[in-house]
Amino acid sequence: MTDFEAVNWLEEVTKRQDELLADLFHLLRIDSVRNDEKADADNPVGPGPRKAMEEFLKLAERDGFQTEQFGPWAGRVEIGEGDELFGILGHMDVVPVGTGWDTDPFEPEIIDGKIFARGSSDDKGPTVAAYFALKLLRDMGATFNKRIHLIVGTDEESGWQCMDYYFDHAEMPDFGFSPDATFPIINGEKGNVSAELTVQAGTQQEGDLALEHFAAGLRPNMVPQDAQAELTIEAAGFDGGAFLRAYNTYLDNHDLQGEASIQDGTISMDLVGKSAHGSTPEKGVNAGTHLARFLAGFTYTANGADEFLRFLGEIVHGNFDGASLGVDHEDAVMGEVSMNVGIMEFAPAKGGHIDINFRYPKGTNPDQMLEHIQDRLLQFSQIEVTMGEFKKPHYVPADDPLVATLLEVYHKQTGLEPHEQVIGGGTYARLMPRGVAYGALFPDSTDTMHQANEFLALDDLLRATAIYAEAIYRLSR
Repeated sequence: MTDFEAVNWLEEVTKRQDELLADLFHLLRIDSVRNDEKADADNPVGPGPRKAMEEFLKLAERDGFQTEQFGPWAGRVEIGEGDELFGILGHMDVVPVGTGWDTDPFEPEIIDGKIFARGSSDDKGPTVAAYFALKLLRDMGATFNKRIHLIVGTDEESGWQCMDYYFDHAEMPDFGFSPDATFPIINGEKGNVSAELTVQAGTQQEGDLALEHFAAGLRPNMVPQDAQAELTIEAAGFDGGAFLRAYNTYLDNHDLQGEASIQDGTISMDLVGKSAHGSTPEKGVNAGTHLARFLAGFTYTANGADEFLRFLGEIVHGNFDGASLGVDHEDAVMGEVSMNVGIMEFAPAKGGHIDINFRYPKGTNPDQMLEHIQDRLLQFSQIEVTMGEFKKPHYVPADDPLVATLLEVYHKQTGLEPHEQVIGGGTYARLMPRGVAYGALFPDSTDTMHQANEFLALDDLLRATAIYAEAIYRLSR
């Protein structure tokens, strides 16, 4: 009989490393980006996320676990008995690939001890680590006096429709964690809401240029890495050569990459920034607002285009706490508002669309934020704003037994001092009244979530799996 109090968890995980990597690599090879163009009733966010979820369940069925699938949206692995329900919530969908990869994002490779693939750290790697921890415990003979549900979703990176469907058909856990963030713990998550701005095409006026096309951003929760624009020269005396020189100077002054060319009176432009998670916009370089900032220095034949570029380039560019829109606020525990301009689009026939994503602490709310933004928009005649659906701030006190146990396990296995944390990112943990996020990145890990060349260090994967194993054992006793 195993003496679980004496187990060297990392040693047990390392013995089974090849098995762990085989299952993870199988899932990483599945392109599970949401694809609305291929969506249908059977695949509401496209076929990739559902396939990854079903393949995850097949692995669990192969290993002898009881599983259940909830429509095309979510799946569950079950073990244990008891009155209380312990939930572990992960996801199989991933953000779009974007540009700038040095490897095939869906052909995982281990290079210098790092697993490169889209989803390696967000969230297939951590979810497989939690599953493998559960499997390890069962194989070692552990018994559980609580029911454990490991739940995987397919729409975490966009609308969370998967969890809406799941909890319409299944029981809410009494407590649990989501392996989708950082150690030592995330026991607080800011609220999440997007401001949706529409820009009317506007009336015609005299100007040097006509903005024919502008596009930047893949998701509201990603800092745009790429931006493109197309313009036509309207003024007879416009100096195209000076325009190109000025653009190159702008790129040089801001250490940016990009190109611009002029052919038959049409200017084509692109700019490359750096992607980052939308909850930490200061870690990225927003290609869209940079391109708009440069273009805002010229005049346009439609005042809608003029206001679109001026708002992006002069009001929100370089502002990460929402102060330029009057929505900045700070809570002593949860910290400051963060602001990410995630989607920017303009075409003469449709006008413009801007999605600004906010992560906000306790002490403010979307209604207050909307009022402040509307005040700032009084100087713009062509721009209107509405607030989308929102998620409220979530916090589990540091003295909660769940938090205390998880921090104790972390300290025991790492020797590092545990402490509570609040993030701007949102995880499934917030769905549970007593839910927290727990790993799989460590304080010294490089965070590449939502970026090109996403990776998870192999050592971190093994360490996280060991921590999950002991944590699950402790929480289910």
